[in-house]
Amino acid sequence: MKQTLAMALLAGIAFVGPAAHAGYVVTLTQVGDSVVATGSGTIDLSGLTFLESTGGGVVIEPSRGTISLGPTGVSSDDVYTGFTGPTSFGSGFGAVASSGSGDFVGISYNLGEIGVPEGYVSGSSLSDTATWDDATFASLGVTPGTYVWTWGTAAADDIDTFTLDVVPEPGSLALLGTALIGIGAFGFNRRRRD
Repeated sequence: MKQTLAMALLAGIAFVGPAAHAGYVVTLTQVGDSVVATGSGTIDLSGLTFLESTGGGVVIEPSRGTISLGPTGVSSDDVYTGFTGPTSFGSGFGAVASSGSGDFVGISYNLGEIGVPEGYVSGSSLSDTATWDDATFASLGVTPGTYVWTWGTAAADDIDTFTLDVVPEPGSLALLGTALIGIGAFGFNRRRRD
């Protein structure tokens, strides 16, 4: 019995494979009457191409696949290109953040750019926030879901990601769950009558 269990565990481990690279992750949530973004992780620049050093602002433009976090105002950043991913994460046209802190990091599918702090060393830790006061997902035109931009190649072992996780309010999840239960109950009752 112990040998069988050990063999099963080893067989399971063989299918797990290597751990996935976490990359840089932004979580967007509704907190009271504000939308708050928190970001952390690392960015491997080796799969990207440097464009220029410039200044960037902290904005969200869901219809253009654009979000940036960090201190409000204009930040000095290095801009890179060479990624693929979603063209948008909603229908909103854009809003400047009310406040923010930490490292400037942003992505814009529309412009084809990833921004990192000026002089950023590839693979270094990044951490930042941005807040849009008096805003909701609806007013910003943001669609809940997970959006992932990627770059690099498996052959060069430099695959990396920028992930945006738009988390709906707990109340919205409860409403969705109730609606799904209602639809399921309707379908069950309808089948019973047939």
